[in-house]
Amino acid sequence: MLRIAGFFTSGVLLGIYFPEAIPFKLTPGLIIICVVGFFAVKFYSRENRFGFTLGLLGLAAIFLLGFARLILFTDSRSENHLSKINQPIEAYEAIVRSVPEAKVKSWKIEVEVTSVKANDLPSSKLRQAGWQLAKGKVLLYISKKNFVAANWHYGDKILVKGNPQELRSPANPGEFDFKRFLSFKNISHQQFVQAEEVKFLSPSSRKGFIYYSHQARAWSMKKLNEYVHGENERAIAIALVLGVTDGIDNDLQNAYAASGAMHVLAVSGMHVGIIYAIILFLFKPLSKFKWSRWTVAIISLFLLWSFSFVTGNSPSVLRAVTMFSFIALARPLGWRTNIYNTLAASAFVLLLYNPYLIMSVGFQLSYLAVIGIVYLQRPLYSLWEIENPLGDWTWKITCVSIAAQLATFALGLLYFHQFPTYFLVSNLFVIPLSTLVLVAGIFLLSVSFISSVAFFVGMILEWLIKALNWIVFKTEALPMSLINGIHISIFQCWLLMGILIALILLFEFRSAQWLYVSFAFAIIFSVAEWQHFFEDVNQKQMIVYSINNHRAIEFIDRGRSYFVADSTLHHDADRIRFHILPNRLKHGVAKTELKTPFHVKAKGIDFFRWNHQTIAVVSNKASQLPSYPSVDYWIISNNSLGRKKLTALQFNPVIFDGSNSKRLAEDLTQRLDKPFSVLHEGSFIIQ
Repeated sequence: MLRIAGFFTSGVLLGIYFPEAIPFKLTPGLIIICVVGFFAVKFYSRENRFGFTLGLLGLAAIFLLGFARLILFTDSRSENHLSKINQPIEAYEAIVRSVPEAKVKSWKIEVEVTSVKANDLPSSKLRQAGWQLAKGKVLLYISKKNFVAANWHYGDKILVKGNPQELRSPANPGEFDFKRFLSFKNISHQQFVQAEEVKFLSPSSRKGFIYYSHQARAWSMKKLNEYVHGENERAIAIALVLGVTDGIDNDLQNAYAASGAMHVLAVSGMHVGIIYAIILFLFKPLSKFKWSRWTVAIISLFLLWSFSFVTGNSPSVLRAVTMFSFIALARPLGWRTNIYNTLAASAFVLLLYNPYLIMSVGFQLSYLAVIGIVYLQRPLYSLWEIENPLGDWTWKITCVSIAAQLATFALGLLYFHQFPTYFLVSNLFVIPLSTLVLVAGIFLLSVSFISSVAFFVGMILEWLIKALNWIVFKTEALPMSLINGIHISIFQCWLLMGILIALILLFEFRSAQWLYVSFAFAIIFSVAEWQHFFEDVNQKQMIVYSINNHRAIEFIDRGRSYFVADSTLHHDADRIRFHILPNRLKHGVAKTELKTPFHVKAKGIDFFRWNHQTIAVVSNKASQLPSYPSVDYWIISNNSLGRKKLTALQFNPVIFDGSNSKRLAEDLTQRLDKPFSVLHEGSFIIQ
């Protein structure tokens, strides 16, 4: 299964990164040739003299199968996909495919389009003619005003007015590629609508497994909200038991990240492993009976999948439950296999179901963590034998934390740019407490029909969560609790993994060659880091960011930043983290100044003398432009440039920042010699 899963995954990755590498029309024929060749060689040589040829043909077929599965799974290759409809869409019918998620001013809902109307018929004939079949998923944002999200359920059919917009590529350097991220979920468009632009057509016609799973999760959330009091306590209870993190505020989430306890907020392998361990413990007395293996396996599968059902079958839970289902089945079947083969089998099944899971951060981290724990925990644990039960238990949890952290270290730096320094200390308390919270939460749902018992259990659960949050906040308050601002490239991430693997193999085989390999990787890593320093950190840059409804200008000088923005953006930590922080990380910005020493204000215009160039920022319509011919760059904010002032800017580069109206910026850029609109073209950079 390691070979099969490895070659299948390679085919999937080829389809993701190089979809045109193999003409898809030829793929079925190539698979048939490999399969026929495999059986022909097998029957020709019954003594298995051509084992290598057989393996090559079989694995080639698996590789091509992975490539074909990825291509077939990608909706955008369909002829009826939304991206291939050239006419403006007046309206479309869709099916709800997610639970409504609350945002600040809107509800976010994932919908699957079934048909569109793309001609100019009057609205009275909207439901009569002009419709065509379509395919694709849309991220729908519905204004909270006059809209009740609780009335919508998975599978409901709706009618939406308007034309969904194709998702845009990142507009700022280093910014998270939301378009690519959603493409792995087959979502290609988004739309912002008012409540009156959406109409409910009919409830789900086929209420299958997923529909009832979502209903079960909604019921579970209702019960936890009923018996657990306190906003933070409710949010953590729902996150730990059901995997729903919508209610966790930024301060609480940052505290969990800084303490190294972020992994407990995502219901995944650890939680499912705890449940499976409890099941095995409870049914241990049956082990003396011959029939107990199958009984325990069947009960384990039923309870694990029931837990997945109650949590709404989120991807992380499905991953973990599938993994432990293989482990549970391996025991009664007597499979002569190791855990790595079982993990590979579960990964193969999951990727066969959804090949884009390979690009999921959770998928990558969970499998790496499990592999690290399986491979490293026992050797680490055997280094120190402690006779005291409490000390032995402490050392065991410490070894699990070290093993998981070592395996996921490089990937964590790549994705999250930070490292929690006290993860060993916090996990000694967080893991047992989160286990108790999970068990108490499941028990609360089980006894929720007895209100007096549920009230008592809810009170215990609430105090457990308070203790957990107290430990997390105290850990965060420790000096240097979080090392952040770390920037590594994908290549450096692979080098860090190579160093770790080489050092592990050094102890495994006691061969100095692996020490030389790790040393070589370390040298290459250092060279790459110096290259990053000279190309990105030891540089000057002026950038006008592309952020809707905001002015954001940054001057970066060898690790120091001077940030000019409107007051609203200064206090919007989420937008700064999403749009601006990635560029700061890349350029090694360690300090950000809000006061700019090279700034002068004259007659309503802000002047910045930067790197022997003059940049003028106009944010007032009353400003007189013709008096300043020596300006190198004009930056226009807040729709402050009218058509009467265009003649003064005919020979200078003019940049329209994000605070302008998109329509006005588009109109004025057509009347200038050197225009640039960040809303249309992305951020403007002077390097």
